[in-house]
Amino acid sequence: MIAGRGRQRIRPPRRGLHGDDIDFENTWGTIASAFREIHTKNASRLSYEELYRHAYRIVLKKKGDELYKRVKEFEHEWLSNEVRSSIQALFSPNLLANSQGLGGTTTNERRVAGERFLRGLKQAWGDHQVCMSMLADVLMYMDRVYCQDHRRVSIYTAAMVLFRDDILNSPTSDIEDRTVLGLLTQVILDQIQMERDGDVIDKHLIKSCVYMLEGLHVDEMDAENQRLYNVSFEHDYLETSREFYRQESELLLRDSDAGAYCKHVRKRIHEEEERCRSTLLESTAPRIQKVVEDELIKNRIHELVEMESGVQFMIDNDRLDELNLIFDLYSRVDDKWELTRAIQKRIVDMGTDVNSAAIAASQAPPPAAESGEKGKGAVQERSLNQQTAAAIKWVEDVLQLKDKFDTIWRVSFMEDQPLQTALTRSFADFINSPTFPRSSEYISLFIDENMKKGIKGKTEAEVDQVLDKAIVLLRYIQDKDLFERYYKKHLCRRLLMNKSVSSDVEKHMISKMKIELGNNFTLKLEAMFKDMTISEELTAGFRRHVEGLGDKDPKRIELAINVLTSMTWPLESMGSGDDEEGRRTRCNFPTAIERIKRGFEKYYNEKHSGRQLTWLPNMGSADIKATFPKVPQKDGSTKERRHDLNVSTYGMIILLLFNELLADQFLTFEEIQAQTNIPDSDLVRNLQSLAVAPKTRILIKEPMSKEVKPTDKFYFNEGFQGKFVRIKVGVVSSGNKVESDRERRETEKKNDDSRGFCIEAAVVRIMKQRKELSHQQLVMETLSQLVGQFKPEVHMIKKRIESLIEREYLERIEEAEVDSYRYLA
Repeated sequence: MIAGRGRQRIRPPRRGLHGDDIDFENTWGTIASAFREIHTKNASRLSYEELYRHAYRIVLKKKGDELYKRVKEFEHEWLSNEVRSSIQALFSPNLLANSQGLGGTTTNERRVAGERFLRGLKQAWGDHQVCMSMLADVLMYMDRVYCQDHRRVSIYTAAMVLFRDDILNSPTSDIEDRTVLGLLTQVILDQIQMERDGDVIDKHLIKSCVYMLEGLHVDEMDAENQRLYNVSFEHDYLETSREFYRQESELLLRDSDAGAYCKHVRKRIHEEEERCRSTLLESTAPRIQKVVEDELIKNRIHELVEMESGVQFMIDNDRLDELNLIFDLYSRVDDKWELTRAIQKRIVDMGTDVNSAAIAASQAPPPAAESGEKGKGAVQERSLNQQTAAAIKWVEDVLQLKDKFDTIWRVSFMEDQPLQTALTRSFADFINSPTFPRSSEYISLFIDENMKKGIKGKTEAEVDQVLDKAIVLLRYIQDKDLFERYYKKHLCRRLLMNKSVSSDVEKHMISKMKIELGNNFTLKLEAMFKDMTISEELTAGFRRHVEGLGDKDPKRIELAINVLTSMTWPLESMGSGDDEEGRRTRCNFPTAIERIKRGFEKYYNEKHSGRQLTWLPNMGSADIKATFPKVPQKDGSTKERRHDLNVSTYGMIILLLFNELLADQFLTFEEIQAQTNIPDSDLVRNLQSLAVAPKTRILIKEPMSKEVKPTDKFYFNEGFQGKFVRIKVGVVSSGNKVESDRERRETEKKNDDSRGFCIEAAVVRIMKQRKELSHQQLVMETLSQLVGQFKPEVHMIKKRIESLIEREYLERIEEAEVDSYRYLA
């Protein structure tokens, strides 16, 4: 219904007014004359009570229908003759030229003409409402009795409909079909376009005309969606806006960068929201917002992302605010696929660059040899060191990349969960790339480096941060079983060679792995620490046992033992101690060492019957006191030089041989090997440490070279001079370094064998529970069970199933329609 008058009380007429007859024409003439006075704003001398009585008597004498018709006719004539002519007087050439699209007028001319037209129409509509409100007061009895009884709309509403038909739907001229309503729509749209172009318009004036359109309907049904505003104006407004923003988007994409485009889009969205509040109706806000989002965002997503200044440029140059803008815009259209795809592609590209740089650094020719370093061994050693540095740098680069995208996700993407999932998937893609198979080894090396020296001097919070970064990388690895193999190998070296900065941090790292990967992953790692604790107790117990045997021998050798469980420790990682044919050799210990060795074996067997100890001298170390001949001092006296040497067990055995030799006597490589039975590779490495390394030349080698040959001679270096009393003699290639290609192949072979057992165990578990299962289902369930450890190849699963069938764990179901298996108890 028409918004307007409220409910009012009808006052009953005084008695004595009910004449038998009424002269309708004379009475109507009086009423019509008063109505004319009201419309011409000259109603100050009228008696509204008298007019009300006239209308009351007409309705009372059953002539309400005639009165209703006469009032409508009066308003029709008034609107058609008086009001329409005043509206037509507002049709200036500038106004009509613009509405016909003829051009030739300036913006200011159009604005002035438009505002004049809007102001005149607003005045006419306002006057009509006021006058009809006064008329409705006079005709109140007719509205309450006649209109209700005959189901007619109130005279006020009927007059509003007449304004629509006689004014708004009237043609602007005799030669064109455009109506005043069409002209009104065109003028409002033109004013809005001026505002979009930066001009100032009269928003309140437009709002008044909009309220007029909202109050009128297209037909008599008064449906909510049939208001003139919705049908006539809003439809045209949305269509012209769509075309405007389509053209604007093309222009902006051609002339501006992506960041400026996003800022402009956000500005336009806010402008349209404000326009709906101040100039139009708020009900239009969601519709115009969709138009802006469709034309400026949704239909331009791909072009915006792929611009030269698009997502890739923003990421590379840390344009976090612009990325936040583009994320906010895409969130509005609920279409983040293009943005997600672009982010994922950039992560993979940058990650691939990191991989390529690591491969290039590891394969680059090693730096030139220093003086005194010659031969293939020196080159190989420098190459391994270079590869290790490349491995650690790869992890640091990946972490730096992760930090970069974490910041983008947190600041620009408002911690959006689907985007975080996409980021995680992209990091996993390049870390597990088939072209870069060393990620598991590199991450383990990174942890190893930090555990040995990276966490030294750091606070607890900083240490925790390093561990968390390692765990984050661990989440991305698919082949977690391969990482476990490398981590055990590196942990083994740290524990046995006392390289770890803090055992508490080591245990804390394992507890984090346990939370992340489960108890099965850390079972053997925890067992390694348990062995170390038990070994400390054994060493202390053996020391007390020896002290209880009798008086203390000042020359007694102190023994510290690590008893390792063979199935838990990756002992091959420390150097197998095997000969070239793979057989473990028995080293010949000096007599004093052999005696204490047998003493411990006896002590251990008394405590643990049925266990066999295998000595691994390649993993041990020894502290020995070395005395060198007297040398003259500055004051003319002579003084012996004494040093405490920390050497490997093999190094100790080699040096003790020279105790029995005179100063000018020597031993060849073959003689040392025959007397000690040390494997050739280990003997070469230890002799290089003792006779070639510049700072630890306890022995003299002839001829002097990096390479050790069977005929080389070794003398005790009586002229050795060290800067420190305590000297550590490091064994060549004893640290944790990147594996060579041969070692890598061996590790992968052992890992594949281990995976075969895991696959078989998973298949048997599944079949034991399900009894019968199709081949496809069995493969899928096996993949599902093993995904936490590694991603097995399907052909490997098929191969293990065949092996289980051969060993009669499973059998094929011959009568089944698809390949199926049955479990055999």
